[in-house]
Amino acid sequence: MAKSESRPGPVSPDPWTPILAELLDGLGTAARATGVDAERGVLESLLDLEGGPQGDVALPVHRLAASSRRAAPTLASDIARAWVPSPSIESVSADGAFVNFRVSTVRLATETLSRIAARGERYGGQDGPGPKAIIEHTSANPTGPLHVGRVRNGIIGDTAARVARAMGESVTTQYYVDDLGRQAAMITWIWSKPRDQWPTEIATASAEPPPPARDDVRYGRPYPFVSAYLKDHPEARADLAQLVQAIEEGHGPPLHRELAEKILAGMLATLARINIRFDTFVWESSLLTDGSVDEVLRRLNGLPSSITEANGARALDLARYGLPKESSRVVYQRGDGTSLYVTRDIAYHLKKMRAAERVVDVLGQDHRLHARTLDAFFGELGEEHRPTFIIYQDILAHGGGRMSTRGGSAVWLDELLDDAVRRARREVLDRWEGIEPAEVDRIAEAVGTGAVRFHILRIAPEKPVAFDWEQALSFEGRSGPFVQYSYARAGSILRKSQMSEFYEGYDPSLYTSDSEKALVRVLARLPRVLRGVLRTSHVQNVAGYAHDLADEFNRFYHAVPVLSSGAERTSRLALVAAAHQTLGNVLDLMGIERLERM
Repeated sequence: MAKSESRPGPVSPDPWTPILAELLDGLGTAARATGVDAERGVLESLLDLEGGPQGDVALPVHRLAASSRRAAPTLASDIARAWVPSPSIESVSADGAFVNFRVSTVRLATETLSRIAARGERYGGQDGPGPKAIIEHTSANPTGPLHVGRVRNGIIGDTAARVARAMGESVTTQYYVDDLGRQAAMITWIWSKPRDQWPTEIATASAEPPPPARDDVRYGRPYPFVSAYLKDHPEARADLAQLVQAIEEGHGPPLHRELAEKILAGMLATLARINIRFDTFVWESSLLTDGSVDEVLRRLNGLPSSITEANGARALDLARYGLPKESSRVVYQRGDGTSLYVTRDIAYHLKKMRAAERVVDVLGQDHRLHARTLDAFFGELGEEHRPTFIIYQDILAHGGGRMSTRGGSAVWLDELLDDAVRRARREVLDRWEGIEPAEVDRIAEAVGTGAVRFHILRIAPEKPVAFDWEQALSFEGRSGPFVQYSYARAGSILRKSQMSEFYEGYDPSLYTSDSEKALVRVLARLPRVLRGVLRTSHVQNVAGYAHDLADEFNRFYHAVPVLSSGAERTSRLALVAAAHQTLGNVLDLMGIERLERM
């Protein structure tokens, strides 16, 4: 089935909005009848919208009871008894200190399906114009192929950007290319030499990869061996230090930028396999040439907390910000007048904060101190506008521990994706016969890469990820293939129905089974889930919602007939169409391809 067209929709994109408005009206009346004069805003702030066995919405009355000096269970019972019947509220009950409301399925289904039909691809989100936002993510150094440990940054950042766009924000995604400093210079240092002049230790370990090798693989191959070599060769370290200074002063070899661009192009090709792309690339060196760093240095040097060290370097005393003692004096300018990474990063963030109302950085847990240091610098500079940091834990290498390119313990992302596609291909061939080879390849690529993306996204950023192939590629568990398969199943039902308009003539009063009622409620949740993700940056909740919806849709599919049903056929097809559209929207938010056939 083709994606449904968007049509002018109701005023509020959230089906719960008019229902909660009515509930609050009735709740205010009931509360006053019991002698409690609570403002509408207070009542709204107290509502628990998560739902449960007792109802869809709950009002905990502890706060109201305390202010009116009454026992909470007594007040809850009084409010429930004072409730004036409403067509939108099916039942009201008191349970301890809670008043529980069960919303009418007919009303909720009407509000939900009308919005899905009207908004189509936009269902779940909000209309703009929202604030301008800059979301910087990935920003891996251009020193070789992207490894698995880095991809979590991109998946979190890209999903956050997709949600922000859906919620009406004007979003720019940025990649900060670190072309200054020691790491980038290590690549230029080795490739500036003819291969027959490479140190034996490096040349032997980093033989040419077999063709056809992408530039990021070829030029990044010596990187970990250069890193190891420098540890034991002080003359090479001195040579590298001179190169670093020359690059920062603007007269490094032309090869330096050329190598960075070639390696970066390969990294971006890998990210494109999991649907991650960027709007803007900011090269660190541009902050020197455009005067941004000079302006930061001028401001920092004028601060009372600025200190001149014995060697002429300048530092800020940041002790009052609670940083670790050894990190409380931060050097921002060397004795020779050149800047450091932290100085350039401050310049970069100030530019971002002038250009957007909301600035988000996605950083690994090893950058947590750097984030705190940036915040302290902005405090000293008197900047009220601050970035939001999403800090994530590592993807663990096989056997545990962090992945490291310099340490040689990295697993390349392309290798992981290739392995995922191979495994997905076997699943596709085992499940279906007679599929053209090109179609098998297309489905396997979409399923394998989607499995990797979902499996990493579903874990909260503050928890580490240990990759589990059995879970990642399951067609029945909490996985990307399960969501894709549910979307394809819904599309197959719609195609077999031979109907073209699924929201005409449905009757929500026919949704009487538990599975139908549950599916309506999950469909109605999406706008609230996305508002929460935008507010908290808990992007894992998108994957959690996707699984919940796929799970409820499959329960519905197994519980009641659709194509073979009688009077309920049209109404059940409307539910299938709504699930198909919403599953598709959520797959888009996760950057996972929609598949009409699996």
